[in-house]
Amino acid sequence: MTESYEVIVVGGGAAGLSAALVLGRARRRTLVVDAGEPRNAPSAHMQGFLSRDGMAPAEFLAVGREEIARYGVELVRDRAVDARRAEGFLVTLASGRTVRARHLLVATGLRDELPDVPGVAERFGRDVLHCPYCHGWEVRDQAFGVLATSPLSVHQALMVTQWSKDVTLFLHTVAESELTADDLRRLGTAGVRVVPGEVAGLVVEDDRLSGVRLADGTVHAREAVFVAPRAVPQTDLLERLGAELRDTPFGAYPVIDERGQTTVPGLWAAGNASGFAEQVINAASRGYRAGAAINGELLFADLDAEAGV
Repeated sequence: MTESYEVIVVGGGAAGLSAALVLGRARRRTLVVDAGEPRNAPSAHMQGFLSRDGMAPAEFLAVGREEIARYGVELVRDRAVDARRAEGFLVTLASGRTVRARHLLVATGLRDELPDVPGVAERFGRDVLHCPYCHGWEVRDQAFGVLATSPLSVHQALMVTQWSKDVTLFLHTVAESELTADDLRRLGTAGVRVVPGEVAGLVVEDDRLSGVRLADGTVHAREAVFVAPRAVPQTDLLERLGAELRDTPFGAYPVIDERGQTTVPGLWAAGNASGFAEQVINAASRGYRAGAAINGELLFADLDAEAGV
């Protein structure tokens, strides 16, 4: 038996829960499908969310689940493995359950692919970091390393100098010849040291990062390392449903309007499924906006249908 809802939200992170909260309060029968794999799970805390600064991501999500439950929103721990358009949207879950809705919001986020350097994955979210706005204050004035994953890592190295004046850019697999004259000028002005050579791994002592080891055996003492993971948008459902995507330096993301609606009527995207730079507070805002817009679309569609328009 296929159960019907007015809205299905795929993804139970900040964007999905925020949308579900709005929809629940608008008395819409809503289902949240949550695979339980939040992007920020490795982090012990999240920052920059007014009134929730320093809160653990797991606690934030637990509070959000409690809030949507107050308004009758159903949440199921499952994975959406397929979707097709059929009198709205028909979504198939990994458990074998099929559910239908008039509108579908995809808030499945993205996955971080880290460089294959020993120690990076193990320390990620602790003293291997990606976002200075998220973690810079906590490691301020420490000895920073920046592990280059592309010439764009120069930008990251320059940004983190706002939090420490002791910054070393490890070029790793990036050739010095790939840096522009402007890159070198800015790095020099900011006082960033540039170290060529491949990074072989991180040095950890007493469960704390203490250095970066190059392939030639040289060790540079560092206390925190910033790295830019390769972003892999989780847009499979959007692609299956025919949503138009746009290429960006950080992957392919859906073309959406200011409310979050894709090029497919009734199909929406929010959070990191809609763009690379959506921090938790931005994702929650996007979800709120999409939830309100979906409710309006449903309301006026029903009024027009009742009036025979």
